[in-house]
Amino acid sequence: MDSSPETEPGFALGTPEPAAKATPYRVLARKYRPQHFSDLIGQEAMVRTLSNAFDTGRIAQAYLFTGVRGVGKTTTARILARALNYELPGEVDRPSIHLDRPGTHCQAIMEGRHVDVMEIDAASHTGIDDVRQITDGARYAPVSARYKVYIVDEVHMLSEKAWNAFLKTLEEPPAHVKFMFATTEIRKVPVTVLSRCQRFDLRRVEADVLVNHLAGICDKEGVTIEADALGLIARAGEGSVRDSLSILDQAIAHGAGEVTSENVRRMLGLADRARIIDLFEHVMKGDVAAAMAEFKSQYDDGADPEIVLGELAEFVHFVTRVKVAPAAADDVAFSETERTRGRDFAARLSHRVLARAWQMLMKGIEEVARSPKPLASADMVLVRIAYAADLPTPDEALRMLADGSGTVGAGAAPRLPSGGSGGGASGQAASAAAPPRLSAVARPEGAPMAMREQAAPQAPPHLVLASFAEVIKLAAEKRDVRLKQQLEGDMHLVRCEDGRLDFRPTRNAAPTLAGDLQKKLTDWTGRRWVVTISSEEGEPTLRERLAAEQADRERGVLAHPSVQAVLAKFPGAEIVAVRPLDGTGEPVPATLQPADDDDADGHWEPVDPWDDDF
Repeated sequence: MDSSPETEPGFALGTPEPAAKATPYRVLARKYRPQHFSDLIGQEAMVRTLSNAFDTGRIAQAYLFTGVRGVGKTTTARILARALNYELPGEVDRPSIHLDRPGTHCQAIMEGRHVDVMEIDAASHTGIDDVRQITDGARYAPVSARYKVYIVDEVHMLSEKAWNAFLKTLEEPPAHVKFMFATTEIRKVPVTVLSRCQRFDLRRVEADVLVNHLAGICDKEGVTIEADALGLIARAGEGSVRDSLSILDQAIAHGAGEVTSENVRRMLGLADRARIIDLFEHVMKGDVAAAMAEFKSQYDDGADPEIVLGELAEFVHFVTRVKVAPAAADDVAFSETERTRGRDFAARLSHRVLARAWQMLMKGIEEVARSPKPLASADMVLVRIAYAADLPTPDEALRMLADGSGTVGAGAAPRLPSGGSGGGASGQAASAAAPPRLSAVARPEGAPMAMREQAAPQAPPHLVLASFAEVIKLAAEKRDVRLKQQLEGDMHLVRCEDGRLDFRPTRNAAPTLAGDLQKKLTDWTGRRWVVTISSEEGEPTLRERLAAEQADRERGVLAHPSVQAVLAKFPGAEIVAVRPLDGTGEPVPATLQPADDDDADGHWEPVDPWDDDF
């Protein structure tokens, strides 16, 4: 994680060991562990904050470091403990981050053997008794250093009682005590603890930074390594310096001092990247035969189907990133072949094609992982992606049906030109536009094939709906109660003519009302309807007009002398409803009737029960 190797006792920090000394082999993650703040890579924000705090004397009593494994949480805590206790006799006698020369306590602290710097593994010391030992020991002054430092790793593993025992000491520790916590599960740390600590989130190290770091270590180790191999290791490390160094250590042993991308792929079980890109190209062309042949060839060479699909999904993600942000193609973690061909695919493929391929791959990887036959399942995933490569979106499909063209409009994404005979969705879509007139009839074995002409399905007779009233009436005839209620109460009519209806929905209208109404009217009338949402004010809803008529009717009744006499006779009485009576004296509910035939706008008018013509 740094540019200078860790040293054994008896050697100055940053000085390589003599080659002649016979010492046990140390893995790269330990040998190149950072010794001071300048060695930390990818954590510039944290280093700057700590540097300013030391320069101004604003040193907190507790620090919390969080991040994924291998980014340097415990190492940072050790360097910070070294900085707190940094001492050069006769020169430096105060905390300092300038650790260019090893101080009195530096080597013991970095090797984890200093009596005043105690590292505790909370995963194995989770109980309240372990915390009590810490709090009891914190009362005593350090033996030789300036501060007594407690470094608690995986602190989220402490029990609830242990946390409670920690709180008071953590809030008001003795002046000679500092606490440092490290965790990968920050959400499991109580907020009462978070509020008592200065928190630092250590970031994943960027791939290009890791590549440069690994290249420097290979130079120091005298190891020959290919640039593509460095990118593979950096990507496999997923931002963790320790993981990347562990993989590099393994790759050096695997290649006997010479690391190639092919050896790294074989060691990690990865597929050949160039062949993955070839497979991607076949799939995007819709060349199913070539895609299946390439996939079978990779399988025969030892590639795992799930890993192949995972690599394919990773390349789809890379192409999508390049399309959205072209600068992503400059990432040195990817090979020159990936960057060049990724730019080409990004220019030729649309967002919807890439997004659909990603979704199908994600679902396909899950299927392959659960399948008893991974090869067959992966084959079918590739077939689905290839045949869906140029399927139109729902709005394009509707436009195709409306235009009768059977082809995607100009807004559709271009498809990679096919170099083979693999069938794509476009050919099938074109053939599906005109249904065949002949179909084979089942026959007994040996009997001649009988062909009969199929009559084209007869469309229902066109039903003309010239007014909104007729639309509501049709919904009632079809016994679609819900749609009828929506037509009466959730729509402000703007325009209605045969084949087209514009309206403004109410606040409570269903978001799918326009689409549902368009589909049902098209099915019911046998002709295409266009239902659109308008921004115009439109007419009041039928329910609102009924309510207004009822209110007017009640006001008219309230002004009647007989009604006023009744209300005067019975104080507190009120009118609940106004309904006409039929010949038997039973109330007749308020109804709606169409407007006069000469009314061109074609809306409904409430019936006035008091009208003599009713």
